[in-house]
Amino acid sequence: MVWNWQVPGWPDFRYDEAELAPLEQRFLLSSGEVLGAIQHVYSAERDQLRIDLLSDEAMKTSAIEGEMLDRRSVQSSLRRHLGLEPDNYQNKPREQGVAEMMVDVYSTYAEPLTHYTLFRWHEMLLSFDKRLEAIGSYRQHEDAMQIVSGRVDRPVVHFEAPPSAQVPDEMERYVDWFNRTGPDAKEPLPALTRAGLSHLYFESIHPFEDGNGQLGRALAEKSLAQNIGQQSLIALALTIERKRKDYYDQLARHQKTLDVTPWLAWFADVVFAAQQVTLDRVGFFISKAYFYDRHREALNKRQAKVIERMFQERPDGFKGGLSAENYISISGTSRATATRDLQELVEIGALTRTGERRYTRYWLELGQPGG
Repeated sequence: MVWNWQVPGWPDFRYDEAELAPLEQRFLLSSGEVLGAIQHVYSAERDQLRIDLLSDEAMKTSAIEGEMLDRRSVQSSLRRHLGLEPDNYQNKPREQGVAEMMVDVYSTYAEPLTHYTLFRWHEMLLSFDKRLEAIGSYRQHEDAMQIVSGRVDRPVVHFEAPPSAQVPDEMERYVDWFNRTGPDAKEPLPALTRAGLSHLYFESIHPFEDGNGQLGRALAEKSLAQNIGQQSLIALALTIERKRKDYYDQLARHQKTLDVTPWLAWFADVVFAAQQVTLDRVGFFISKAYFYDRHREALNKRQAKVIERMFQERPDGFKGGLSAENYISISGTSRATATRDLQELVEIGALTRTGERRYTRYWLELGQPGG
């Protein structure tokens, strides 16, 4: 099997600029839409929007690698690293590390890429992992770096990266390429092309013992942010996690060739989907603010507590809807009081009701500002 880094001409990836041009134009337009939408979020809500989007990215970039994190610990760590008012939830090492890296990616996007940047991110991400020989430095082991699956006695090799001895030179060339292709550099590349190549190129070198996927996605985020001149705040990892199998299939296919137009077109579709997730989230925050403008003064303490809990579950409120039992559990009130409270919420237009008897469920009625 010949891998892309063994193909003559590596790492000069080939792609059809004309085919990608409409995608690049669409990205510029949709980026303006995302940035404009964020500006319409009330300033008091903007910090929570950042926390929500960054915590989703932290959770999902780990989930792609099979790691499940504690959301509350991630959000608590993000609050601390962003200089916001802390809460009292425990900051666990793994969650603290990925949160710290996400904030660093977010806050230093405009800075040139350096080896130290990558070492810093790697140390943040994996400082708790005592299994690794090299943390905060490129891999040095003599064994082949392979991506495998299947049984131990019959592994399937999906990719084999360059030997560790080649990594320093490969990464020197990568860092130079990343900085040379930035928007104000010597050889600027369009935003989607640069971000898609930055991820595939990095993953093909696979320079670290572990954490390459998370760092590769962080580099794509950094690249996009540099090209639009602001933190991108798009749900890239969340969207990739939803397309996880396709993501790995696309990587495996394009780590055997330097012809990467299909990869870049696929990556563009992921970015567009990620932007739409962010737009939906921004719309939710705007609707939430509008909801409270209309109803805050009409809510008693029990109702306010349950409504806030529903908002924590994002646009759908509760999966399957809020039941009377949910209301009783959250508010700690009696069934009779819960029935009365819920009826009042329906009457004022805060909730809508579906179903009958034990199938009755309640949903947030967000409406639209100006509607």
